[in-house]
Amino acid sequence: MKLIENRGRGYRFLEGIYPYSSGIVADNHYEVVHVTLPRLEPWRDGMQQAREFVESQGLGVEQLAAFELRCPQPHSMGGFIGFNEEYRQLLEQWGLIVDGQNPIARTNVAPVEDPPQETMLHAFSFVRPTEHDHRTFVVAGGGELIGPLAVENIVRAGDVSPEALLEKAQVVMGLMQQRLRGLGVLPADLTTIDVYTAHDAPSLIAQAVTPELADSSAEVVWFNTRPPIVDIEFEMDMRATVELTL
Repeated sequence: MKLIENRGRGYRFLEGIYPYSSGIVADNHYEVVHVTLPRLEPWRDGMQQAREFVESQGLGVEQLAAFELRCPQPHSMGGFIGFNEEYRQLLEQWGLIVDGQNPIARTNVAPVEDPPQETMLHAFSFVRPTEHDHRTFVVAGGGELIGPLAVENIVRAGDVSPEALLEKAQVVMGLMQQRLRGLGVLPADLTTIDVYTAHDAPSLIAQAVTPELADSSAEVVWFNTRPPIVDIEFEMDMRATVELTL
């Protein structure tokens, strides 16, 4: 994966796919701030609020770097692609696409309990100037899908046996490691590791975690959620950020 310059925005991004990048890392003299909303907001309204917030800080819309969404239930592959078209159109309207590439990292998952009626915004990240010398970044959410968005690329689709779930978790762990390397950062830099699954997360984490991540002092948070596509069972994202709650 290629780390792409994003001049004038305060961060670089790791090449991803049409709807999102694989992650972002702040440039020197910038830091990534992770903002959790006080309540879920419909995704378009929430993204507009995120834009207004960064602009109220004297920054521009181009400093927005990542979004975290919550959807009502896992999509079919076609439904997920359809939502991504709408989402990408908004980013294009805001002028955030860079030479055809989407720089914005994203996570999108479906809560098991009290799911929303529509896709909602849960959190967002932006970059701002800083005098601190620390490495901050966001690794985008990823599940056990190898390659483009296609059903045939889901690892052991439809199989939720213990062996299959472990394989899925190991694939995702490998993907997270690959993205960390692509961003040029280390597991020791992490502040938060998020795990998204409706299965036995503690057991899967204990079995699948790599020694490098096991040594990380990052907080591990399990969300009782499903990934956004039917038959994907395990997802993770990671970050090293300054935390802010509105």
